[in-house]
Amino acid sequence: MTEYDDRILQSGPRKAKISHFRPAAYIVIPLIAILFQVYVPRFVDFLSYLELPLLVVVYFSLMRRQPVAGAVIGTVIGLAQDSLSQHPLGMFGIVKTLVGYFSASISMRFDVENNALRFILSFFFFLFHQFFFWVLARGLLGRNLELQIPQSIIFAFLNAVVAVPLFLIMDKLRVEEQ
Repeated sequence: MTEYDDRILQSGPRKAKISHFRPAAYIVIPLIAILFQVYVPRFVDFLSYLELPLLVVVYFSLMRRQPVAGAVIGTVIGLAQDSLSQHPLGMFGIVKTLVGYFSASISMRFDVENNALRFILSFFFFLFHQFFFWVLARGLLGRNLELQIPQSIIFAFLNAVVAVPLFLIMDKLRVEEQ
């Protein structure tokens, strides 16, 4: 074997660093994002494309690197968003649970500190969110919603552009391990 092969075999699986936040951060940040989502588009219409609760779910799930924790974070934020929205209770809860679980699962494999990867994941999970919301609305509620693919791609790009600086700001709220 080569020297490179020996280093790979000796190092074993990579341990991902789980980020920790103050308990208040888990309450205040999602609450601000949900209130932004509910009230700001009423006054500033062009910001209605911004899905801040989704970006918060993606960020916390990526940083926790635990699929069950990501699912719980997505469930709580989604149900809180449902309670303040006009949608039936559970729609955002189910979709954000899936987003939280899968984003935490992905973070176990990749270095999610990379801004390019954060951009790509935010883009992907916005489309994932929109698609599964559409599937649930059609399947569970029997609504005949139209899946607007070009508009969703544009909004995914805009959300991903907002996600990178938002994630950098939220990085500053992490608690360092002692």
